[in-house]
Amino acid sequence: MKILNFGSLNIDHVYHVDHFVRPGETISTEKLEHFCGGKGLNQSIALARAGTSVWHAGKIGKDGTILKKILEDNKVNTEFISVTEGTNGHAIIQVNPSGQNSIITYGGANYEITEDFVDYVLKYFGEGDIVLLQNEISKVDYIARRCAEKKIKIVLNPSPINNMLLKTFPFELVSLFFINEIEGRELAKTEDVEKMLDTLIKIYPHSAFVLTLGHHGAIFKSSEKTYTHGIYNVDVKDTTAAGDTFTGYFLACLAAGEAIPDCLRKASVASSIAVTMRGAAPSIPTMEKVNEQEKSLHLIDFHAPILK
Repeated sequence: MKILNFGSLNIDHVYHVDHFVRPGETISTEKLEHFCGGKGLNQSIALARAGTSVWHAGKIGKDGTILKKILEDNKVNTEFISVTEGTNGHAIIQVNPSGQNSIITYGGANYEITEDFVDYVLKYFGEGDIVLLQNEISKVDYIARRCAEKKIKIVLNPSPINNMLLKTFPFELVSLFFINEIEGRELAKTEDVEKMLDTLIKIYPHSAFVLTLGHHGAIFKSSEKTYTHGIYNVDVKDTTAAGDTFTGYFLACLAAGEAIPDCLRKASVASSIAVTMRGAAPSIPTMEKVNEQEKSLHLIDFHAPILK
């Protein structure tokens, strides 16, 4: 079994601000930093640092060679990364003193994915393999349909969720979803967390869902089982890559055959460590660090409204 991440490759411009800019307001940044990022890159690095083999497919501009290098430095296979003549994808990220972020992305080379490129990459993958997708590249709907034809299992993090994705993506083909409350609300058309997962299971009975709820914890739900996990009490500095770290770690542990409660636990530890450091990719811990620091972390019990 091989894991293919067909995902975005961005350069993050991180502005540390006193508060998020408001309409019509001009503010000064306290500090500007540049990091390698993109949900695709972050999740590939998380998979690799969690100890699994991963292939990354995507496109970068000539200004994005550093992105390929950081993947290679983290032992991610990059043979399916193509360099284009266009500008690399990037993100403008505001981070406030509490570590919360606000993000604007520009697709750039990420939106130069073509059907021919997809077909070329998928020639090297087949039945039983896994493809991980987000919504920061072009042709995600085509990738999903071609993977289904080849019996490649589809894992989807539908972020950022938008009308185009909702109208064109074949969600019924997805084996495992990674969603937060915003994405769950859009997919299930309900604000109620308890109804959200029940509704999604009714719509997609052959899929499983991992719902992350920020400081409330995380839930895994399929048509047969439900598991929950709380969060850890840590000093939050930057939440930018927390969700991507969780996704990569959970999927790596699942692919390794670990039980769902263990996948939730290790993913929660890894994402808790990630928020204590600044930047996206640089904040993602190794499995060795996860195992070392878990013993010193204080677990806050799961307390989302779904169980109240």
